[in-house]
Amino acid sequence: MKVDVSKLLRKKKKEIFESWLNNQLVDETLREDLISNEEMREQSNALLDTLLNSISNTNIAEPSSPEFESVNEILQGLSISRARQGFSPRETGAFIYSLKDAIIHVLQLEIPNDPVLLYELMLKISRLFDRFGVVTFETFIQGREEVILRQTSEITEISTPVIRVWDGILALPIIGTLDSSRTQVVMEALLQEIVETSSSIAILDISGVPAVDSLVAQHLIKTVAATRLMGAECIISGIRPEIAQTIVHLGIDLSKIMTKSSLASALKYSFSLLQLEVRKTQKEKTNIIHG
Repeated sequence: MKVDVSKLLRKKKKEIFESWLNNQLVDETLREDLISNEEMREQSNALLDTLLNSISNTNIAEPSSPEFESVNEILQGLSISRARQGFSPRETGAFIYSLKDAIIHVLQLEIPNDPVLLYELMLKISRLFDRFGVVTFETFIQGREEVILRQTSEITEISTPVIRVWDGILALPIIGTLDSSRTQVVMEALLQEIVETSSSIAILDISGVPAVDSLVAQHLIKTVAATRLMGAECIISGIRPEIAQTIVHLGIDLSKIMTKSSLASALKYSFSLLQLEVRKTQKEKTNIIHG
């Protein structure tokens, strides 16, 4: 018995589509908070139309056929989109594999009396969708990596704000671990702000750094050196007792760098360098005579 798979599947498009939608709707991984039923129908219909227009008796056994390029493009677009929306790999994979289940179900109904042919077609469909699955997951991973890189960059920028605390005085509170890549970000942000504000003093506050080892100390020294090359004085504040002990134990020389125990102390020292004086003032009391 010979069967034209492409004609059979196009003829049964409605049944395949409804079965596929039902598979997605009953799946426990369905994310109604991330995608509406209408969006799901549109995406499913677009992919199914493209697949049925691409598949033939010849290429069904050749998953890498160029004729499936348009199918792969749709899958790549959907995978990237779902990765950015917050879908999991399992939820994304369920989308494509539930279509395979729908197609196999239709084949079983249409070819009930030829188990050999049915087996051959099911095997070809499975191999074809395995290829689609690889494309889907590879693209999804790329999408997730893009999201992670963007979030990492945003977090780094947020966690290294340069604050203008006074005319000529900048403060940069550092929270978390200070590694090579983050040091570069810190240095660039600080130097850029020094140029833009013509500040002469920069305070690096490490109160939020959990620990200081030789590597972190070297990063701090590099940042101080770069700041000085820009003509600004650099002060390191937030030197806690345990950090001071660690620095001494490691034999790290910070004697040429001004250090303070707190940001307040660093700010007070900065005021003295700029010959500024901050005083407390009391408002004069006014006697009110009631007539």
